[in-house]
Amino acid sequence: VQLQASGGGLVQAGGSLRLSCVASASGSRFVINTIGWYRQAPGKEREFVAGIVAGGGPREAESRFTISADNAKNNVGLQMNNLKPEDTAVYYCNANIWTPSKGSIYYWGQGTLVTVSS
Repeated sequence: VQLQASGGGLVQAGGSLRLSCVASASGSRFVINTIGWYRQAPGKEREFVAGIVAGGGPREAESRFTISADNAKNNVGLQMNNLKPEDTAVYYCNANIWTPSKGSIYYWGQGTLVTVSS
């Protein structure tokens, strides 16, 4: 299983970015149980940003952020508005995915850097 994150970059304070994460598994069927985003700022611990449980609603830690899922494409997006310098971090996609060979386990994407300038 792979989680491919994209969409990070440099933006000025008050601006917007949209992150995307695509889940894939070559040659294997899989089921996404949960998928979402965490972030880790320099010198800080990784923290939850937003997530979706299959069959459930979204949960966002920031009202400025909106998570959405395209189940048909195994894709989850994170729309971030009114960004602040304190949002600067590496954003990681995280998912709990079931496969026939491994059952349900958590996977992490490679991370995408978001830098917000003041």
